[in-house]
Amino acid sequence: MERIIVNPNKIKKAEIVVGIPSYKEEDSIGFVISKVDEGLTKYFSRKDAVIINVDNNSPDNTKDVFLTSNTKTPKIYISTPPGVKGKGRNIRNLFEAGVELGAKAIVMVDADLKSITGEWIQYLAEPLYMGYDYVIPIYVRHKYDGTITNNITYPLTRVLYGLRTRQPIAGDFGFSGRLARAYLTEKSWSDVVSEFGIDIWMTTIAMARGFNVCQAFLGAPKAHRAKDPSAHLGPMFFQVVGTVFQLAVDFEFIWKELEESRPTSIFGFGLGVKENPPEVKVNVENLYKSFIEGEKKYGSFWQKVVAPINLEEILKIKEMKIPEVDVPADLWARILFDYIVAYRDEQKDRVELLNSLIPLYYIRTLSFVNHTTDMDTKAAEEYLEAECRIMEGEKYYLISKWNQTPRKDGLPSIAQYLGE
Repeated sequence: MERIIVNPNKIKKAEIVVGIPSYKEEDSIGFVISKVDEGLTKYFSRKDAVIINVDNNSPDNTKDVFLTSNTKTPKIYISTPPGVKGKGRNIRNLFEAGVELGAKAIVMVDADLKSITGEWIQYLAEPLYMGYDYVIPIYVRHKYDGTITNNITYPLTRVLYGLRTRQPIAGDFGFSGRLARAYLTEKSWSDVVSEFGIDIWMTTIAMARGFNVCQAFLGAPKAHRAKDPSAHLGPMFFQVVGTVFQLAVDFEFIWKELEESRPTSIFGFGLGVKENPPEVKVNVENLYKSFIEGEKKYGSFWQKVVAPINLEEILKIKEMKIPEVDVPADLWARILFDYIVAYRDEQKDRVELLNSLIPLYYIRTLSFVNHTTDMDTKAAEEYLEAECRIMEGEKYYLISKWNQTPRKDGLPSIAQYLGE
């Protein structure tokens, strides 16, 4: 892909690279740049470093703010061509730049962060010098910040790939130059990966391809533009969940052989960190209303996708009041597994298939809110951990349904190859 590059210092080589993906972030990127520079100067002063803004040709002053920011670390601006957007395209430019510069360690952080410190750079980069290839952050988040993570990406990645990575779509990661080269050779790159599917794609590829993965506690609650989980999801849901499902199809040969998950190594520490992440308010009435309206719109779709016994259980919610709504973890797991198999076989209308999952996701979110409304962050995390263990226990259902449902794409399953 054509790139627009501004390299004022003519940098041709760097051992450590920090990338900041952006689109219209003139009001926030300056603070992030200052903290990135602070971290590089304090912890990696003996290494050749560069800060790269990978941008979508922002129509505001993002580029100017980046290039004119006062830093000790040299900077490079890289943009997609005018009219070409997508976070994944920005990050692919970061992969390419990191490889071209010969970087051993590459870190990426969101451009809208309000809580980033210089220590974030230390904790995301140091494990890369200790033999790890991929570093996923752990930070304190409000219990309702990241409901796609809590209800879909976190439980499914541990069920499918056997690693407990709490924030698999965090947006802030560290990865080795070796892994960056591997990303560039992957055949599973797609249009949705080029946009919001990129984070879960990176995490899944790192796990599925056997790279060394760890987590790093960043020592501060993540503060950015948090959203009410009942608000309109836009294309993000389709792109993220669609990527999860597609990779499940691609890596069938891996997840069928894994029986349980295991924790990863964790770097960093949380001494003195206060649990005061920005509050996320949830409109529970909207969540419930979306489910009721979703049943009217997608009821016939659900009958084709969700197993009758599972559909019967979820539709009982129509008779419940909002505070009574409960979607048990085992039922939610089986519904997600029904959708994975349906996604495998649906070749024409996958967008509509994933849209039909949204009302079910909303009612599962409402169930999570009902169970955790009086819990603090720690208690909510313990509750989620117990839910994920229950979901892991339902993996037999996915494998059984996957093997017993005839594929509609004309390809034989692994079970057929093995004569099972």
